[in-house]
Amino acid sequence: MKKIAFIGAGSVVFTRSLVRDLMTFPAFQDAEIALMDIDDEKLMYATKSVEKIIASGKYPARVISTKSRIEALEGADGVVSAINVGDIHVWANDVTIPKKYGVDINVGDTRGPAGIFRALRTAPVMLDICRDIESYCPDAVFLNYTNPMAMLCRVMQSETKVNVTGLCHSVQGTAEMLAKWIGADMEDITYLCAGINHQAFYLDYRWKGEDAYPLIRQAVEEHYQDEIVRNEIFRHLGYYVTESSGHASEYVAWFRKRPDLIEKYCTHGLNWNPGHYFMVKTEYEKRENTWRQEFLDWADDAVNLKRGNEYAAYIFNAMFGDGTLYKFNGNVRNFGLIDNLPKGCCVEVPVLASKGGLEPIHVGELPAQLALLNNISARIEELAVEGIITGDPQKIYQACYFDPLTSAVLSLAEIKTMVREMFEANQAFLPQFKHFQ
Repeated sequence: MKKIAFIGAGSVVFTRSLVRDLMTFPAFQDAEIALMDIDDEKLMYATKSVEKIIASGKYPARVISTKSRIEALEGADGVVSAINVGDIHVWANDVTIPKKYGVDINVGDTRGPAGIFRALRTAPVMLDICRDIESYCPDAVFLNYTNPMAMLCRVMQSETKVNVTGLCHSVQGTAEMLAKWIGADMEDITYLCAGINHQAFYLDYRWKGEDAYPLIRQAVEEHYQDEIVRNEIFRHLGYYVTESSGHASEYVAWFRKRPDLIEKYCTHGLNWNPGHYFMVKTEYEKRENTWRQEFLDWADDAVNLKRGNEYAAYIFNAMFGDGTLYKFNGNVRNFGLIDNLPKGCCVEVPVLASKGGLEPIHVGELPAQLALLNNISARIEELAVEGIITGDPQKIYQACYFDPLTSAVLSLAEIKTMVREMFEANQAFLPQFKHFQ
């Protein structure tokens, strides 16, 4: 019997989707599913969801519901994390404080000053999880869905012995979007995607073995309004980027530094995230008012047991299930993978999962313009990670000085004042920092 632990299982929809996927593999149909969360109510709903899936499929699986991380992790073969340190009000400081200084942020969970402070709060908790994994399930594979992906994975991969990689749905999600735009079935699509998390690019995209980029160029003009920022980046850099227009707009200097540019590029897109200021706050608040009813509606319906396209269940099946090889895009350290990005930084590249472990695949050099863009953020993240590990606030100030959007809007002195205010707002969550000056 295999054991899969979910840390942060109170992300109810996410948890039940992954458990549904797991149950489609025979190797996991009698598994022990350990659900852990610190929120009693959300843990209860997550448990009820998983129990319904197991009952609907008549699986012999067993559920453990606990607030004890040790109980959840003990003897686990696989671990999944989707946690949030601090509530929406804490997260809001990451976005509202920069806004006071003119830095307009869409989500703020990945990079830039908001992503860096989210990493500062979250890294100590992720390291605690890793220490428990080292103690109670040292051979487990740890799949992280918690943002900021690159900085957290980089910290865990350098500071612990845990077999951890980070997963993001944007690679397969964008691949599916492009396939739809050109009228292709996904089973006929192959691609090579590489770069850094939320800023990886499809270096090759093929339909039935033929280069599909000529069709994508045509489709981008037809669907320009759907993904304005991403389509603009494609027009000028020549390769399609993985993350939504809203997210993509906050990682570069070109779209959010002036109100007129925000109006032009980040307001009128048609897809789910065109780039509205702090879009996630509106979505979060809406979800807080509706998720209980959504669960009740879901509970009243027959359960769809069809497998989805998230990576986690496929990876677990390859590593400790039936051994079917599986290739996915994972977040790993750059040791001989992308030749023109910093050694040791966190990159997002194809990874092969098997009984032998996780084997990242060498990509070579990125096109020069993509490497230049990735290098900026990768080096900033390396500096921020150094600050996280050492507790040196100067590293955090310096990382924020070079953020593309922040530096396009503010002077060095203004950035320092802004970051000091962010330190003060997050003081309760930053035990690794003895001073902020």
